[in-house]
Amino acid sequence: MPAARREAVPGGAAPPSLLSRALCYHGRMKDEKAGLLALLLAALLLPAACSVRDPDGPAPPPDYRDVPLHSSIRDVQPMAGIVLWNDNRLSSRDYIQLEYSYVGYDEVAAEADPQTWSWARVERLLASAASHRHQAILRFFDTYPGRATALPAFLKRLPDYRESRARSEGLWTFFPDWSHPALQDFVKEFFRRFAARYDRDPRLAFLQVGFGLWAEYHVYDPGEELGVNFPSKEFQAELLRVMESGFPTLHWSVSIDAADASRAPFASSPELKQIPFGLFDDSFLCRDHGGYNHDCFAFFGQEKRLRSPVGGEFSYYSAYDQRHALDPSGPYGISFEEMAAQYNVSYMIGDDQPSFQTAERIRQAGMAVGYRFRVTAFRAATTSAQVTVENQGIAPIYYDAWVAVNGVRAAESLKGLRPGENKGFTIAAGGDAPVLTIECDRLVAGQRIGFEADLD
Repeated sequence: MPAARREAVPGGAAPPSLLSRALCYHGRMKDEKAGLLALLLAALLLPAACSVRDPDGPAPPPDYRDVPLHSSIRDVQPMAGIVLWNDNRLSSRDYIQLEYSYVGYDEVAAEADPQTWSWARVERLLASAASHRHQAILRFFDTYPGRATALPAFLKRLPDYRESRARSEGLWTFFPDWSHPALQDFVKEFFRRFAARYDRDPRLAFLQVGFGLWAEYHVYDPGEELGVNFPSKEFQAELLRVMESGFPTLHWSVSIDAADASRAPFASSPELKQIPFGLFDDSFLCRDHGGYNHDCFAFFGQEKRLRSPVGGEFSYYSAYDQRHALDPSGPYGISFEEMAAQYNVSYMIGDDQPSFQTAERIRQAGMAVGYRFRVTAFRAATTSAQVTVENQGIAPIYYDAWVAVNGVRAAESLKGLRPGENKGFTIAAGGDAPVLTIECDRLVAGQRIGFEADLD
C-alpha cells in the first residue's frame, strides 16, 4: 500500500484490517438486536410485574358465588300485627307482638316537682310486655267518660284552676281547664321527662298522644271549646314541637281526627304536618270509613304514612263492627287485609277479637300488616357478600334493622324501605357457609325479624 494512503493510529499501531472491521460491525449489530429483544420482553412483562409487586394497586374482584338460602315467615313480625290490651288474659300468646295500655297522667305525677314522680306503673307495663317477648304501646290520657280527669292532684288544688263537668257518652264527665298555664306547662314537662327515660327503650314500640275523650283528639260530646275543655291550637303547636325535639328515636302518633281544622292547627299551619308523627284511626273498618276516615288520611297524605307508622283500633260504633272485623269480607264488604293495605297499616288494636276469631285467624291478619322482607339474591366470596332484600309488606319498618352476614351488619339500614322496593347491600363478611340474619336493636329478648327466601 502506498505510504500516502497509510492511516496513523495511536501508538503507531497498524490500522484494522477489513476482516476485523467486518467482524466488529457484525458484533455491534448482534448487540443491538439483543438489546431490542430485551426491551420488547420487558415491555410485555411489565404489567404482570406491577400487579405482583405494587401493594397499592387494585385488588382482583372477589369471586362471588350464589349461596342457597331457604327461609319462611311463620310468625307476626315485631312492631306489627293485631294488638291486645296488656290486661287481656291472652296477652301472652304468641300470635301477637304488641300490648296496649292507657295510662293516666296522675298514675305518674301527683305533685308539681318532677323529682317526686313515680314511673312504676310504666315500668310494670313495659316489663310485663317484655316478659311475654312482646313490646308495648302506651297512650296517656286526661279525659275518660264517666270519670274525674286523670291529672295530678297539685293542679286541682290551684285556686284558679277550674275544671268543667258535662255529660259525655251519657255519663257525667270532668274536663280539664286548658286555659290554665300550669296544666300546659305540666304536659310539656311530662313528655320531656318521659322522652328522657324511654325514647330508646326497646320495650316500647310506639306512643300515642292526644287530647279530649280517650286522648283521641275530639270531644264530640258535648263538643270542643278550644282553650277551655280542649287545648288551644297555639298550645297544640307548642307541644308538637316539644315532642319533635324530645323523641328522635321513638315513634309517636296522633289521631286522624287531628285533620279537623276546627280543633287542630294543621290546616292553618301546614308546616306542622312535616313533624315526623304517625297516625292512628280509632274506628277502623267502620261503615262510613270511606268518607270521613278516608278524608282524614288524605289530609295528611301517604308520604307521612311511609315515614311514620299507622295504627288504630277496630271500630266500636257497634257490636256488629267488632264481631265481623276479621270476617273474609269484613263488616261492610272489604276485608281487613285490603283496607289495611290502602292505608299502610302496621298495627291494629283488636282486644275483643279472641272472642270472635281463632288464634290462627288473628295470626294471619297480623302477618298481613307492616313490613315483610324477602331476600331475592345472596352471593358470597371469601371475605364479602352481596345481598338484595325486597319489602313485600304494606308498610316500611320504622326503626333501624340491618342485614347481617356472620354477624357483620351492612353499612345501611332497612329502615324506610317502602312496599315493593328492594335494596342491595355489600357486607364485609363471607366464607364457605355464610349465615344471613336481620338484626335490630329495638327488640326485646326472644324477638326476631324473619325473612323469606327461596334461593338454590
